[in-house]
Amino acid sequence: QVQLVESGGGLVQTGGSLRVSCAASGRAFSDYTLGWFRQAPGKEREFVGAIIMTSGWTSYADSAKGRFTISRDNAKNMVHLQMNSLKPEDTAVYYCAARRGVIFLTNSYNYDYWGQGTQVTVSS
Repeated sequence: QVQLVESGGGLVQTGGSLRVSCAASGRAFSDYTLGWFRQAPGKEREFVGAIIMTSGWTSYADSAKGRFTISRDNAKNMVHLQMNSLKPEDTAVYYCAARRGVIFLTNSYNYDYWGQGTQVTVSS
């Protein structure tokens, strides 16, 4: 049974940084892509970025490019989302998601497994 558990959310001021992490368990993830999504109140869940666990290649949404960085630790089955220069519009619940395959897909429907989410709040 695949499990994804996010951690590291919290409250930060505009311009600050925060790192959220995702611990994956239940199987080997070498042939998986792990993605980050976020959902703000009243809005649809949106793609933030993703990483291919074998190669470490990453892909980002335009809103994340240059500010967010995704990394992985294959030995620990963990993925991290480092967020810098945070803005109030980054406020959302951030979700880790996993799908088998090594193609970057940005639609949440393509991901099979989800964590419970972690709240990130950026104050102005």
